[in-house]
Amino acid sequence: TPGRLDCQSDLSSSITKLNNKSKLFVIREAPQTVLPKLFKAWKITHLVFERDTDPYAKERDANVIESAKEAGVEVVATRHGRTLYDPDELVKANGGKPTMSITQVQHAAEKLGDVPKPLPAPESLPDPGDLYLDFDQTQPSPEPDFNSIQRSGKETSYASLSGPNHDFAVPTMSELGLKPATTPHRGGETRALASLDAIITNEHYTTTFSKPSTAPTAFSPQATTLLSPHHHFGSLSVRLFYHRVLTTIQKPANAKKASTIPTNLIGQLLFRDMYFAAQAAIGYPFAQTYNNSHVRFIPWHLPSKIDPATSLITGDHVIDSPQAEEWFQRWKFGRTGFPWIDALMRQLRQEGWIHHLGRHAVACFLTRGGCYVDWERGAEVFEEWLIDHETSCNSGNWQWLSCTAFFAQFYRCYSPVAFPKKWDDEGRFVRRFVPELERYAKKYIYEPWKAPIKDQKEWGCLVQRDGKDDEGQGGEEGGGMKVYPKPMFDFNERRGICIEGVKTAYHVGLHGDDPKVKDGTWRELFDDNAEGPTEAKKGPTVEGQTGAEGGEAAVVVDADKMDLGVDQDEREAAHRGGENRGGDEEKKKKKTTTRGGKRKRGQGTLDGHLESPRKRKGKA
Repeated sequence: TPGRLDCQSDLSSSITKLNNKSKLFVIREAPQTVLPKLFKAWKITHLVFERDTDPYAKERDANVIESAKEAGVEVVATRHGRTLYDPDELVKANGGKPTMSITQVQHAAEKLGDVPKPLPAPESLPDPGDLYLDFDQTQPSPEPDFNSIQRSGKETSYASLSGPNHDFAVPTMSELGLKPATTPHRGGETRALASLDAIITNEHYTTTFSKPSTAPTAFSPQATTLLSPHHHFGSLSVRLFYHRVLTTIQKPANAKKASTIPTNLIGQLLFRDMYFAAQAAIGYPFAQTYNNSHVRFIPWHLPSKIDPATSLITGDHVIDSPQAEEWFQRWKFGRTGFPWIDALMRQLRQEGWIHHLGRHAVACFLTRGGCYVDWERGAEVFEEWLIDHETSCNSGNWQWLSCTAFFAQFYRCYSPVAFPKKWDDEGRFVRRFVPELERYAKKYIYEPWKAPIKDQKEWGCLVQRDGKDDEGQGGEEGGGMKVYPKPMFDFNERRGICIEGVKTAYHVGLHGDDPKVKDGTWRELFDDNAEGPTEAKKGPTVEGQTGAEGGEAAVVVDADKMDLGVDQDEREAAHRGGENRGGDEEKKKKKTTTRGGKRKRGQGTLDGHLESPRKRKGKA
C-alpha cells in the first residue's frame, strides 16, 4: 500500500507541474458502479484506459465497456502497458496455447515485431472540468476485508466519493486506518526513474547482469535492480526499461561481454511476459492446480478447498495433517529452526521483498524440498507480503519451484545450509534478519543446533523449543538469554520423502484438469501410505469436506547423490518446460489418463467487493 500511495502522490505532483489547477482526482468507488454515473454527471464523451489481461480485469473492463456503450461514450482502450508484448497477442502467436517456456515467448515475439517504444509524457494538460457530483456513493461490502490484519485504526478515506476532506486527494495511510509501513522500499515514478538512471549509468552491471550470479544474501544494497515493484505499480514503464537496457548492451564496446537471454535483464522481462501470457490463455485456473490443464497434480498436504459452483479455490484449505499445518505456520513466520529460511521469511514480512533466488529457496523448502505443502499456500503468503506481487508471476514461479509446471527437475533441491554458505560464508544476512544468532560463530551460523551448549550460552542464545510461537523467534529465556527454535525436521530425511512423493505423482501423470482429479478418484492411483492426503477414497476437496490424514513414505533418498548446494539455473529455462504439458520438449508417450476464486476478488482492491454471484465465490 505505501508503494501504491507513493505512486499516486507522485503522479498527482507531476500533473500539477504541468497545470497547477489540476492533479490526480481520486474517486472512492468501484469503476463498475461509479463510471456509469460519471458518464452522465460529467457529460463524458470519451473513456481512455490501459488494457489489462488479468482474468479479473477482463471481466471488469468488459463490464465498464458495456456501460460506456449504453451511455454513448466512445471507448479508447489503449495498448497494453504492463508487459513488453500484448499477452493475448503472444498467445495467438504461440498457436493459441499458453507460453510455457522462454523459447516459445521468443518465437511468438518474432511474429509480433519489435517491442514498441513508450510514448513521451505530455507537455501540457487542460484544466479540469466541473467536478460536482450529484449522486450517492455505492458503498462496497465491508467483508471480506483483506487488509484487516494490517489495520490499527478506523478507515475514513471512503466516507464520501471525494474523500474525507472532499478534495479528491490521494488517500493517506492514516485515512485508510493502516499501520505504519515497515518496508524501506518506496514507490513513485520519480524514484523509479532515478533508480533506472543509476542502473543504466553502470554499464558494466547492465551489460553483464546474470540473475543466477547475483547474491541472494546481499542487502544494503541488494544485488538486483529492485525495479519489479515499480513495474507492478506502473511507476516504471517496462518498455522504457527494455529499450534503455537494449541500447546499452548493443554498444560496440559492450556487445562482446554482454550476458544473454534468459539470464540477462532482457531475459527477466521475457520471463514476466511468459507468465502473463500463460495466465491470459488459461484464465482464473492459472492461479491454482484444480482445473488447470497445464499444472501437474501432486497430492500435497494442506490442499485448497474448491467451490463446486465455480471450480475455483475458496481461500481456505484443508488441514489434512496438523504436523504440516505447524510446519507451514513456522515457515511463514520465520521459525523453522533453519536460519537461512527464517532470515528470508522475516525479510519478506518486514520489507515485502526478497531476492529471486531467496524466493526459490523458501518455495522449494515449503513444497518439494521439505514440507510437502501445497504451493498454493506459499503463493498466498507471497501475495499477502510481496510489494511486487503479480498474480501471473507469483503463481507461475510457485509452479516452477514446486515442479508442477514450467520446470520438472524435482530432484534438484536447495539445501538450507550449503546454498547460503556459497554466497555468504560469514552469515551476515542471517545475522541481520535473525539477530538472536548475531554472536554465533560462522561455523554454526547455518546450523546453530550443532553448537555446544556452553557456546550457545556464551553467545547469548539457546537453541531450544519448537518454534510454534514467538518465543522461538528471538524470545528470551530466564536471565535475558535469547531463544532460537530447534530445526523442525531432519532436512535430508524430509527431502528424500518429498522427492519420492513427487516422483510417484509424476509416474501417475495427472494434471489439474483430469477427470480423476475433479472427482477425487485420483486417490485410487496412490498407495494409502504415500505422502500427502492419499488415504481417503472420497471425492475432491470441495467446500465443507475434509481429507484424511496423510502418511509419510518410508523412503529416504541418498543425500550424497543429490545436488545439495544449488537448484535449477535459469539458463535451463530457454528450452525447458517440455517435461510439463505445453513445453518445447513434451514427451510423445502414451498417457494412462485423459486430459481434459481465491485470487478472483482481491485482484481488484475495492471493486473486488462488489456483489456479484461469481466474484463472491472466491477470494483473491
